[in-house]
Amino acid sequence: MNDMTSEQKAELLLSYKKHGGKELRNEIVIHYMNIVKYAAISTRNIYLSYADREDIVNEAVIGLIHSIESFDPEKNVKFETYASVKVRGAIIDYIRRQDIVPRKIRKFARDYEAAYSALYAELDREPAPFEIAERMELKTEKLEELSASAAAAHTLSLEELMLNPAFDLPEEGSEEGLWSAEERIHCKEKINQLAKAIESLTERQRLIVTLYYYEKLKFSDIGKVLELSESRICQIHSESVVRMKKFMADYIN
Repeated sequence: MNDMTSEQKAELLLSYKKHGGKELRNEIVIHYMNIVKYAAISTRNIYLSYADREDIVNEAVIGLIHSIESFDPEKNVKFETYASVKVRGAIIDYIRRQDIVPRKIRKFARDYEAAYSALYAELDREPAPFEIAERMELKTEKLEELSASAAAAHTLSLEELMLNPAFDLPEEGSEEGLWSAEERIHCKEKINQLAKAIESLTERQRLIVTLYYYEKLKFSDIGKVLELSESRICQIHSESVVRMKKFMADYIN
């Protein structure tokens, strides 16, 4: 049942949009479960300590169903692209509803970002941890401790920025040959901007971002690889997220 071609899936979706039917909708869900699985895997590091994978998958399936219901074929957008953004958004919304980040930590994350951005503008370079700590009137050790606690907040904020319509990249594995010329141009531009955002990081920041977001390693595992404490990895991750957020926000704006 899952060996249908992209064209056959598209025809199935068009048939549902014309005629409806719960059974047909459920069949479409089964054929597009790869979107659910990919979204659950790619957000694993965010929810791992706060929610069960089963709950996340359930929310992702609900998001996929909503995508099927609200998809408009006449808007000339690939369903895989549309659904990938909606499903990922459903997961992020669910995590947000769990209120996983205490108010105190959310405030720290905002203050950290403000301090980092101000220092970066003043110094015209990456601010050192002790400089951020001084600006926030904290000891460096306390800054590391709070950064570790704020890791989820920083990751969620980046995820939400990535879900901005300007970054609705097609699902991995999509066939570029099926895109319109305009879609190909937009996709290449978005990928280029994301690559530049990552390139703007230091070598160590790039490595941590790669291990965390692409290799799906936990902060503790990355710490073992780099021989750094988990709290230090969290702090470097926070610095990376703030820098990437600023870069991508400038592009969107």
